[in-house]
Amino acid sequence: MLMGWEAWFTGGLIVALMGILAMTRAAPDMVFLGGLVLLVLVGIVPAEQAFEGLANQGLITVGALYVVVAGLRETGGVQWLVQRVLGQPESVSRAQLQMMLPVTMLSAFLNNTPVVAMLIPAVGEWARKYQLPVSKLMLPLSYAAILGGTCTLIGTSTNLVVNGLLIERAGINLGLFDITWIGLPVAFVGVTFIILTSRWLLPDRQPAVSPSDDPRRYTLEMLVDVHGPLVGKTIEKAGLRHLSGCYLMEIDRDGAVLPAVSPRETLQGGDRLVFVGVVDSVVDLQRIRGLTPAASQVFKLAERRSDRLLVEAVVSNTCPLVGRSIRDGQFRNRYKAVVIAVARNGARLRGKVGDIVLRPGDILLVEAGIGFLEGHRNNQDFFLVSPVPDSAPLRHERALLALTILGVMVLLSGVGLLSMFEAALGAAGLMVLTRCVSIVGVRQSIDWSVLLVIAAAFGIGGALQSTELALNIATAMVSLAGDSPILNLVMVYLATVLFTAVINNNAAALLMFPIAQATTSSLDTSIVPFAMAIMMAASAEFSTPIGYQTNLMVYGPGGYRFSDYLRVGLPLNAIVGCVSLGTILWLYF
Repeated sequence: MLMGWEAWFTGGLIVALMGILAMTRAAPDMVFLGGLVLLVLVGIVPAEQAFEGLANQGLITVGALYVVVAGLRETGGVQWLVQRVLGQPESVSRAQLQMMLPVTMLSAFLNNTPVVAMLIPAVGEWARKYQLPVSKLMLPLSYAAILGGTCTLIGTSTNLVVNGLLIERAGINLGLFDITWIGLPVAFVGVTFIILTSRWLLPDRQPAVSPSDDPRRYTLEMLVDVHGPLVGKTIEKAGLRHLSGCYLMEIDRDGAVLPAVSPRETLQGGDRLVFVGVVDSVVDLQRIRGLTPAASQVFKLAERRSDRLLVEAVVSNTCPLVGRSIRDGQFRNRYKAVVIAVARNGARLRGKVGDIVLRPGDILLVEAGIGFLEGHRNNQDFFLVSPVPDSAPLRHERALLALTILGVMVLLSGVGLLSMFEAALGAAGLMVLTRCVSIVGVRQSIDWSVLLVIAAAFGIGGALQSTELALNIATAMVSLAGDSPILNLVMVYLATVLFTAVINNNAAALLMFPIAQATTSSLDTSIVPFAMAIMMAASAEFSTPIGYQTNLMVYGPGGYRFSDYLRVGLPLNAIVGCVSLGTILWLYF
């Protein structure tokens, strides 16, 4: 079968891109953009079509979902999900099971993308809280969503695309649970495989510096709100026992100090909790609903708490407050900010924060408006002034509203009243209008590297189709099977998997369906098992980040490399393929 130089060039380029990603740590967005630019320069992809992917509804949907997730994060909705859905794990394997089972069930009836987008920050915080390697959890999160999506007709958009083609071209309309007979055993085997083999196949990447190694150990006092949700709960139930890089030193209750606090100690309204920990743990404490800083001055600042952030400031030897306590030096009046914690060479500082006498080199954790950074970055009173990332106080009063918006989005898209595109845009807009997320939060929430990879992949996938390279490869593979319906079924499945790995799953399904239909017509056999094979192959691709949208979404949060997907994804592809084909043959042949 003759092919033009354009097809050979495109095929060689795709192989080269995959090789670069597999053998180097090059950024995927730069690699794919570079490949797309090269296709434009040689004239294979017209310039006006190169970045049409940026206007694709799927890409815009992902961008909108990042905004929805930002609203959940800024209101504390993520913490609610962690506590109510994920619970407390006893081991990494137990954590994977606790996460994957509900995700698989949810994805059977909801679009995979919002499920994963909703849980990425929750799983990240869960992993940090219980000191679990996040690289052991993010890929299982994506894979569970993919496996769950194969269990019903509405579990993934690819199933609906193929069913639409069946209705249009063959007059066959599949039922909601027709594919469940195949998808359910596939999901069971897939989840079991991941849990049993992830110890060896998934990377165990820990941060270069553990939070517990941080020399800046702050002394922080927090008050239990009298009417808050923590009153009457034990330390264990309140989630104050397993704090990464932080521990509860003592409780001051009406002047009586309770040292060596038991996890079964019941919290009372007005308890003053004294923590010692690193800055990340202080941020976590700030986000727990029912705890507020003991420094009453915090509530006298002009800016709304949702418009503030935490700043670390190192006291210089020329600071006028050296040798004076924070209260006597009138820190708030002088700097329009409030000290909520102090670190001094890792030492435990006694007494209330306001009574601490400052020394040169003390590190102050300050709650302030954004103007503090600009006004004091070059101030000689401090050696260094730097913001703490993601430290804005949460809008807990809007948590229920944010969760409601999310629920309505999922419901409307799940029952088909709105498309996922429309539901995601509407939810993102409501998050902004109801101030569940700030404008700054919107700008910071969108992962542009993921969106650029998706856009570039559309352009490269278009070249694969416009040069007819994909069609020629698929036709050649199917022709190898001869007149055997079973061999043709296997070839259709393998070809679909191949194209799903390099172009998006819906495009792979659209490419393979007419080939499968022509094959079944010549063999005088039913199109249904071939349609089932295309659904499973296009909906269950695990070996590359671009094979499925959710795989790409967890790439950065999990700290993965391209080779990680190959290591765990290729055997999982093989197992899922064997179970899928075996079940289809058992049901239809």
